[in-house]
Amino acid sequence: PKGVLLVGPPGTGKTLLARAVAGEAGVPFFHAAGPEFDEILVGQGARRVRDLFSTAKLKAPCVVFIDEIDSVGAKRSNSVLHPYANQTINQLLTEMDGFRQNEGVIVLGATNRRDDLDRALLRPGRFDVEVQVPVPDFNGRKEIIDLYLSKVKFSSDVNVEMLSRGTTGFTGADLENLVNQAALRAAIDGQPSVTMKYMENSRDKILMGPERKSRIPDEEANVITAYHEGGHALVAHFTKDSHPLHKVTIVPRGPSLGHTAQLPDKEHFFTTKSQLLAQMDTLMGGRAAEELIFGAEKITTGAYDDLKKATNLATHMVKDFGMSDKIGVRTFEDDHNSLVVVNDLAVSTTENIDSEIKKLLQDSYERAKTILKTHSREHKLIAEALLKYETLNAEEVNNILMK
Repeated sequence: PKGVLLVGPPGTGKTLLARAVAGEAGVPFFHAAGPEFDEILVGQGARRVRDLFSTAKLKAPCVVFIDEIDSVGAKRSNSVLHPYANQTINQLLTEMDGFRQNEGVIVLGATNRRDDLDRALLRPGRFDVEVQVPVPDFNGRKEIIDLYLSKVKFSSDVNVEMLSRGTTGFTGADLENLVNQAALRAAIDGQPSVTMKYMENSRDKILMGPERKSRIPDEEANVITAYHEGGHALVAHFTKDSHPLHKVTIVPRGPSLGHTAQLPDKEHFFTTKSQLLAQMDTLMGGRAAEELIFGAEKITTGAYDDLKKATNLATHMVKDFGMSDKIGVRTFEDDHNSLVVVNDLAVSTTENIDSEIKKLLQDSYERAKTILKTHSREHKLIAEALLKYETLNAEEVNNILMK
């Protein structure tokens, strides 16, 4: 092939992969970033493209890598504001067409915005091969964490498998940052090695923001938060198909006054209806706890993010996943590229969609309340333990529930 397009989110290792290709082949590597080509001067971008490929041909065989190629290879337009913006991509197309099969120059392009690329760039004879570079899976995360841990001194209690399960969606760059932040914090604290505590704190910081030194001084707010988070933990524990509880805390982190963390027991490649309902029930546990303990007039705004996530889940179940008996096995989209557009639906259908979303949420809320009513004694014990210790791991919660 003349060209290979690497497509994936930022931080997944597209640049590293391109360097590895050149390294394994033992050929020169030319690196350029898309935004570097165009400047204020007219024609500068096209000239830089010509210069890059002229140099590459002299050094052939070689690899030319253009990072963020969507910046230089975006869809051409007739914009009056940027009449010369198309010159750079036209020059790139010309250069790639000018390669002979035996010229020895391979072009690698990287982007996380494939849909923005000009279609002419993607036709056969230019970027013939497209390689997806996704975020790493469980085994990939495990190997990456092991790699970066090998560069620091860490203690025997660091559980790489648990960290891998708790970092779904992390890129290679995120995992490098995870280890670096943990090592930095351990060094600041004067510790001889990185422990699991530092690794978990580093992960939580990436996911939810920096931890405040202690809980807020308002004791009433602490009590509400303890019962709120205890509600999440209890519903998660007693709900079938819910991810196992990992820990629950009332130490504020970022904008949140507390947090209940769950860890999947394995890598999930799809989600079942019962798992979605379990997620929804767990999210409802906080608001349900506030109402049951403090009364309907004392519910707080603390459940805003929970309700937002639960509503999003219910909406997807009805509109996207065909999981509503009343609506049927069909999907609805909000954009005009789809066959069925929500804005063009009959009023009765729109009302039915809204009704089904509301029913899913209300049923979920009632299930959460039922669990908390049934286990009110355990709920009180968890809240009291949180007020005393601030953070409880899964084992500590289980010990409380066994009393």
